[in-house]
Amino acid sequence: MEIIKTFIVKLKAYDLVVVVFYFFLTLINLIFNYDIKHWLIWTIINLGIITFTFTIAYFENKSDNKIWRIIHYWYIAPLILLTFKELYYQIAPIRQQDFDWLFIEIDRWMFGTDPTKCLMNIAFPALTELLQIVYSMFYFLPVILSLALLRKKRYEDLDFAVFMIIYGFYLSYLGYFILPAIGPRFTLHNFSKIDQLLPGVFLTPILRNMIDFGESIPHGTIHPAAIVQRDAFPSGHTMITLIVMYLSVKLKSRTRYFFIPIGTLLIFSTVYLWYHYVIDLLGGLAFMIFAVWSGKIIFNWWKRIHGEEEFKYGRSD
Repeated sequence: MEIIKTFIVKLKAYDLVVVVFYFFLTLINLIFNYDIKHWLIWTIINLGIITFTFTIAYFENKSDNKIWRIIHYWYIAPLILLTFKELYYQIAPIRQQDFDWLFIEIDRWMFGTDPTKCLMNIAFPALTELLQIVYSMFYFLPVILSLALLRKKRYEDLDFAVFMIIYGFYLSYLGYFILPAIGPRFTLHNFSKIDQLLPGVFLTPILRNMIDFGESIPHGTIHPAAIVQRDAFPSGHTMITLIVMYLSVKLKSRTRYFFIPIGTLLIFSTVYLWYHYVIDLLGGLAFMIFAVWSGKIIFNWWKRIHGEEEFKYGRSD
């Protein structure tokens, strides 16, 4: 027990989130192994990630080598994408029902129409191009914030920011399990004709194809709605962008002057580009508020376990 405790106390708060969530994914694989393809491979990968997390945390604490610190911060980035891909093999076969009908009805109740169709009245290629580029910047926003904090050697703020970002991502992933949906580009619009109906200028088709590939629908897929990721509710783009915007303001980072306008455009683009219903954005906002409230409680609880002073915004300035 003492050996296990020794490894556990070396974990940072964001490591704890990784370990807990990958134990959860492992349990899902074991419980639903008859439904999940490649469940054994994913289970082995999950256990490997948990082991790696404990190992990297231990060696960073034992060594003054900056390389360990860098690896400890940045191993999180590929995990976000890897976890997203694992969900692809779990959600559809386990849940077997999409809730787009519910989100469509809620949007129509709120607006009396379908917002994505309504926004077609203001669509033009240059605006579509701009918004598609901004939408595609989503995964870079947390990286930009982290680099800005790392450059200033604000390590406590960086620890908190990394924790909040990974915690936010994994909360949104839980939402996909609860109410899976594919989004309006498949249900309200003709996905196969999106480049003709909502054209950009130059980069838009390329960026769309890259995003589609990331969501498991390579170009030319015959029945994309049947195989696309179930990741519409809550809008992870909205939730994580709001978290990054919030952190940049609360941590008094100069990046806030970039994140506030870009983040606002990004959130608007999720509906304009047919990726999300408006209720997905409201869900993302609700998840963000919960994440910000509960995240600080969890982060400070973990710091108290380590005998450290609680985190407070602005203390690193």
